[in-house]
Amino acid sequence: MLNLNKVQVGDNFSEKVVDNLTRTQIVQYAGVSGDYNPIHTDEVFAKEVVGYPSVFAHGMLTMGLTGKMLTNLLGDGNLKKFGVRFTNQVWPGDSLITRATVTEIKKGSDKTIISLEVTTENQNKIIVLTGSATASIS
Repeated sequence: MLNLNKVQVGDNFSEKVVDNLTRTQIVQYAGVSGDYNPIHTDEVFAKEVVGYPSVFAHGMLTMGLTGKMLTNLLGDGNLKKFGVRFTNQVWPGDSLITRATVTEIKKGSDKTIISLEVTTENQNKIIVLTGSATASIS
């Protein structure tokens, strides 16, 4: 977790949030989320009907993995705002690294508000998600 006494604007943090994403993990996410769209779960449909090279992960799975890094960094319950834009698909076999850069720090008497810019990229350094987050830390 962040050390509030040492964190500065411009500090960068990173974490590998998934290594070799599997089709099983994608289907498990479909079950938890209730999103059984066949582009995520049916290889034949994804390839032969829609023309993708394979099934691909739900955007919200990528957001959830990114959020894991943020809560690891900022602490449980401290994340107050988190918004993203999905920029590329995440495929089975991908490994993802999330990077966060501190963009603003507002110190109050009882809480510190930290703002961050966030990106998640795959093993080929292709950005799959961009976004921002704000945390309130005591």
